[in-house]
Order: sequence, then structure tokens, then C-alpha cells
Amino acid sequence: MLGQARVLVNLSAPDLDEAAAFYEQRLGLPLELRHEPMPGHPELRFTTGGATLCLTRGEPPQPQSKELVSFKVDDVDAAVRDLRSRGVTFEEYDLPSVKTVDGIAAIGGYRAAWFTDSGGNLFGVFEEG
Repeated sequence: MLGQARVLVNLSAPDLDEAAAFYEQRLGLPLELRHEPMPGHPELRFTTGGATLCLTRGEPPQPQSKELVSFKVDDVDAAVRDLRSRGVTFEEYDLPSVKTVDGIAAIGGYRAAWFTDSGGNLFGVFEEG
């Protein structure tokens, strides 16, 4: 049943105007909908692939939060170059389990890179193989 359902990811952002600019200009996602479903609760919706990102006004996530939204791409190097050209800054890690080189880590059969949005939400781009 859920195999055919579209996924909607709910995220919070302290400043929705800043979030709209980040998602449109830096990530290149078109703003699908900007509305206020309930008085005093504005939201933004961006669609990518088969999923929808829904942003509402709220506090940024806690630094130790484990939530992550990832984009599966065919070429992580190209995705990182494109996003950097739009002003996205990638995280650098030097941990026993994850070490990035120029923002990209090889983990098992994956290559991945991570960045935060204007509200502090963590995102990744990854390729398999």
C-alpha cells in the first residue's frame, strides 16, 4: 500500500523567506506552494522526485539531531560542484567512521556529502556503487 505513496518530509525553519531563497536559489527546487493552512502557520512546499519537502516556521533542530534528508544522485561529484556554485557549503568530517575529502566521503558502497539548509536541517547527496 505505501509502496505507491508519495513521501512528504516536514522540516522547520526559523525564517521562511530565508528558507524559500535557500531552497529555490541554492538547491534549485521550485517552490510548489506557499500558503497558510491554518491562521498563523505558514508553510512552503517544494517537490523533488517523488517527495515533497514541507517547511513550517519553527525552531532549528538540535545539533545532536539524527534526522537527515538525502538526495540520491547519479554523480555525487557533479552534484557537489553544482550546489557549491550556488553557494551551498558542505560539511567536513574527520571521524573514525567518516572522513570527507573535499566534502565527500566514501562509506561502504556509497559516496556522500552533507550540508545544512538555512534553518540548520541536515541534508545529504549520495551515489551508490
